[in-house]
Amino acid sequence: MSEERFERYFESLFGEEDAGLREMRKEAADKGIPSIEVPSDLGRLLCVLIAATGASDVLEIGTLFGYSSILMARALPANGHVTTLEVSSKHAQTARSNFQRVGLEDRVTVVEGDALDSLRKLASRSFDLVFIDADKPTYPSYLDAVMPLTHAGSLIVADNVWRDGSVADPQDEGTRGLAEFNRKVASDSRLLSTLVMNREGSDAASVSVIR
Repeated sequence: MSEERFERYFESLFGEEDAGLREMRKEAADKGIPSIEVPSDLGRLLCVLIAATGASDVLEIGTLFGYSSILMARALPANGHVTTLEVSSKHAQTARSNFQRVGLEDRVTVVEGDALDSLRKLASRSFDLVFIDADKPTYPSYLDAVMPLTHAGSLIVADNVWRDGSVADPQDEGTRGLAEFNRKVASDSRLLSTLVMNREGSDAASVSVIR
């Protein structure tokens, strides 16, 4: 099944992409921001996980232009909040503007700067769901840094952990980081984890629950 065919079928079931989000994607591309936002099926999965667990406090590593932040914020209960970390000033500024456009500026906080530094400053916080979608070589360090910020029942979701199978024989810094991350979530006794393939099987997300 082609990706385009899957997308058509997915939209026939769950509705087309929000027009506002579609416009944000176009504007981001026009600004030279990479088109690497989450695919529709992973976006939907994040919303399902939030609803299933009753998550109200979400941490995201890697904001880009705010696409997945908006999806998750909309899925949260009325008292819910997303804290999203972004190293790029350009991306952070674009995301803040997008949050204002859709009336979510009070529901999403962008923390600008190096993510590992930002995570250290969040040491007193506890999050119900953590979504990692940032620089791939640093995934193992992100996992180590977010574990103290979770509690029993928290979820850790990480995107792009299959990379068309390249993690099975990693040849570069990015895939080596992803392969190490996958080994860590699989072997850590504090976690119950699995991989969820997307679309044609070209990539996957890891989903872990804190025991």
